[in-house]
Amino acid sequence: MNTPNLLRSFNFLYFALLAMFIPFLPVYLDSQGLSPAQIGFVIGTGGFITIIAQPLWGMISDKTRTIRRVLLFLLLFSAATGYLLYNSSSYTQLILIAMLLYFFLMPIDPLTESLNFRIAESSGISYGSIRTYGALGYGVMSLLTGYCLLYFGAMGLGLLFAGTSLLSFILCWKMPDAPVTGKPVTLDSLKLFFSNKETLLFLILIFISSVPARMNDTFIGVYILELGGKSALVGQSFFLAAISEIVVFALSFWWLRKGKELIIISFAGAFYFIRFFLSAWISDPHLLAYLQVLQLLTFPVFYSAAIQYLYSIVPEEWRATGQTVLALLFFGVSGILASYAGGAIYQAYGGRVLYLCIAAMSFTGMLFGLILYRFYGRRSRVKSGAATP
Repeated sequence: MNTPNLLRSFNFLYFALLAMFIPFLPVYLDSQGLSPAQIGFVIGTGGFITIIAQPLWGMISDKTRTIRRVLLFLLLFSAATGYLLYNSSSYTQLILIAMLLYFFLMPIDPLTESLNFRIAESSGISYGSIRTYGALGYGVMSLLTGYCLLYFGAMGLGLLFAGTSLLSFILCWKMPDAPVTGKPVTLDSLKLFFSNKETLLFLILIFISSVPARMNDTFIGVYILELGGKSALVGQSFFLAAISEIVVFALSFWWLRKGKELIIISFAGAFYFIRFFLSAWISDPHLLAYLQVLQLLTFPVFYSAAIQYLYSIVPEEWRATGQTVLALLFFGVSGILASYAGGAIYQAYGGRVLYLCIAAMSFTGMLFGLILYRFYGRRSRVKSGAATP
């Protein structure tokens, strides 16, 4: 099996792991009797762990000039902690083991995305042709996990998580490492990256846009259960969302244009607003699940454009670190605010008010993206590897 196909298979398995963790951790915590505020606390605290873990492992990857070996270590420990998590019941145990899983599992995401982009570049294929398989794995496992919880309970989910982690480990063992840049990693290049005004404004845009997306990821399952749905319906909703991404990722070579990333991000922000505003007024859990098909115009569009834009402004030798910063904002920093604030709003005012709030945030992100496009989007992009002063 050639390198791109190995990486496609690895994407399928890793994002299957994320499907068992991100959407179903809140559902599992809810089944253990935790309140929305307590669920928000657990997931928000996991965001703090992510803030520490993702930069740490990204820096280790850049300094040691290897992604594959770091992934092997993280996958092995993810298998053990994931199994323990879904076999825990006390509040204290759930917090401690969930934090360990955040530490080992979440840093794999930016490293995998960096591997995807580098292998795609070196092989002369599109990033989307690889990332599509991640969306497929997320969708398939979301569906399977919902039924697994319904018929086998948490014990079955723990075994499924550990087994998928070990399969990912075996596959990663067979993969070659990513091609590395010939430029040395320097502190000055990182300072240049963070001192760039365009970069900082772009990161603010990512933060504003990702908070509502993370609130939805965290509480959509709880909201479906509150409206009378079952865990299988939660799995179906994430299956629809993930499967809808496949075509978008696969055709990214056609619609993703250099220099147009900011307007594309704003387009995704507009559909995030529509999706969340409609969610606030839906009372049928099945209809809410079906609405998740709007994912095809939100996350894959937003994230693909964000990665391409990031790689056009980040120094080449800090690409893994730059990818980590992007994932850190999307899954870490924004996740903290999304979980703590989202849990408090949900418990105090209910799901409808929560979704009206995140719809308003998405609208704000869309407007900010259009403002940045006005200032930066119309000029031609600088060649990747050179930050604009």
